[in-house]
Amino acid sequence: MNYYLTGIEGMPKLLECCGDPMQYFKRNLYPDRFHELYQQNVQTFDAIENGYNSVIDKDQFLLNMAGALVEYAKAQTDACKRRSAKDRRMMDLSMAMVTFVFPMILEYKGNSSKPLADKLVGAWRETFPKSALETATFEEIEQGFHKKFCYITTAVCRTFGKPDDCYELTLLRNYRDTYLSSLPGGREMIQEYYDVAPSVVKHIAQREDSDEIYRSIWENYLSPCIRMIEDGQNEACRQRYEEMVRTLRGEYLYH
Repeated sequence: MNYYLTGIEGMPKLLECCGDPMQYFKRNLYPDRFHELYQQNVQTFDAIENGYNSVIDKDQFLLNMAGALVEYAKAQTDACKRRSAKDRRMMDLSMAMVTFVFPMILEYKGNSSKPLADKLVGAWRETFPKSALETATFEEIEQGFHKKFCYITTAVCRTFGKPDDCYELTLLRNYRDTYLSSLPGGREMIQEYYDVAPSVVKHIAQREDSDEIYRSIWENYLSPCIRMIEDGQNEACRQRYEEMVRTLRGEYLYH
């Protein structure tokens, strides 16, 4: 077997096979879909692992693998004529990377797995400078369905000593999974949140005034959102929630 050729040909398929990632990004569907896709791509991971272990220039080998996938993603976005279509395709691809591609690569647990994921992050950010993708494992994502996928809200609530199953988090998660996900454009907003929120939390956590920042987020965004949901003002909550995501993205990712 030509390990290099098999790997180069297989890398774009990791992203291509994901299709519509949001279709399966549900607690009862995600694990089975993940394992199905993983089994479909084991041959690619085997080839990359064998190639990585046998070549002298391991960094260049993995850079070529990462480049094959990123070039496919760029071709996908470049093929979109309208800006709205390009943005939508970019969000789909980013969501697929976070929820399936990175977890599949890391699930293999080979010598090449973590280095390949790191090379992919670098190549992706170089090609798509506005992206803030970070790696995640299957276990982290699957556990997230139970308690974590309100990254910013969870971080804020912990500042106040609230547990993961507190009233506020439960209310906001229910709002996300019912009202927000059913709206036109709601899917895109959720995808954007999953793209940027972990990095936002990471950047805030590194600051000495993180507690003050989280308290400001609570006062300006989350507390008003909770009151709006309780009062049945779901659309007003959506607008405030979207404002929070975009504001935090601008303040803590690109400065």
